[in-house]
Amino acid sequence: MPRNTVDLPYTRYLSPDGQLLGELPAWADDFNLLTRLYRQMVLTRLFDQKAVALQRTGRIGTYAPTLGQEAIGVAVGSLMHAEDVLVPYYRDTAVQLMRGVRMEEILLYWGGDERGSHFAEPAVAQDFPICVPIATQALHACGVASAFKIRGEHRVAVTTCGDGATSKGDFLEALNVAGAWQLPVVFVINNNQWAISVPRRIQCGAPTLAQKAIGAGFHGEQVDGNDLLAVYDRVQVALERARHGKGPVLLECVSYRLGDHTTADDATRYRPAEEVKHAWLEEPIKRLQTFMAGQGVWDERREQALIAECQGLVQRAVDNFDAAGHQAPETLMQYVYAQWPAVLGDQREWFLERAARRARGGAHE
Repeated sequence: MPRNTVDLPYTRYLSPDGQLLGELPAWADDFNLLTRLYRQMVLTRLFDQKAVALQRTGRIGTYAPTLGQEAIGVAVGSLMHAEDVLVPYYRDTAVQLMRGVRMEEILLYWGGDERGSHFAEPAVAQDFPICVPIATQALHACGVASAFKIRGEHRVAVTTCGDGATSKGDFLEALNVAGAWQLPVVFVINNNQWAISVPRRIQCGAPTLAQKAIGAGFHGEQVDGNDLLAVYDRVQVALERARHGKGPVLLECVSYRLGDHTTADDATRYRPAEEVKHAWLEEPIKRLQTFMAGQGVWDERREQALIAECQGLVQRAVDNFDAAGHQAPETLMQYVYAQWPAVLGDQREWFLERAARRARGGAHE
């Protein structure tokens, strides 16, 4: 790798084994806050496990796990204001749950149901649906941030992506316009070290991904993405900076994808087992749990009670997902075009008529 000649901040408060490395910011004395954040990380992981199990049994489609990356999403989601707008990518379960998206809505989305992008919670009504195309959401976020700036609103567009997305032209174009127009947008990179089967070390020659912001004329920095305290602290600063007219910020959160890229992937085919074993020693949930236990605010009794509570919430969401029934057939086409092309009109009418016959029990093909 090239030598890093750019002096970029890197923030970490907790060592991989949960030990305090230095003085904490004042907010970190609020153990009620830390407990709430820890609870959300555990809930995210248990939901993630259930979603993978549902995919394996054919009850939802391909799913992108968040295993090992919970600290990033929980920190981002907990700090955004209700009036901010999230422009997510496909590994943002933790952020969406913190924002108020329901677990059953996430399951509906991954089940191919349009209702999964129609959020019931008013606070997230303006958040964008999950983006699967790589990096296109970064430009969408700049459009949202442009509207905020034109209107003079103190709101922030937050967009997320993986390390692979930073090699795409869409991402670099978004950085350019964000810096040129000094937009209120925060870019959060989940650098989980693998863009499917391509490791970070060969996909980009830059020593860090954060320094890509420098070429666009704004602030970029790295943070230990497995340290919830560090991510929370730097996201808080980034959001306030953007909210008060000081321009965009790019945060590279260095983490590790402990699971497969998606349930359609088998990471054992390209990733060394020893590397994954080492990454488990640095994962975010155990790190925060150890720190809290050392501070005397967490123990095994609380842990087991939390797991039982979260498992109950996840099962209730699965029950709601199962009870949702099938989506209306026309929704398969309803959101494809802003204006339906005339040339496809006959096909659409044929489809709707056939669906109606099936509903009445009149079709036997």
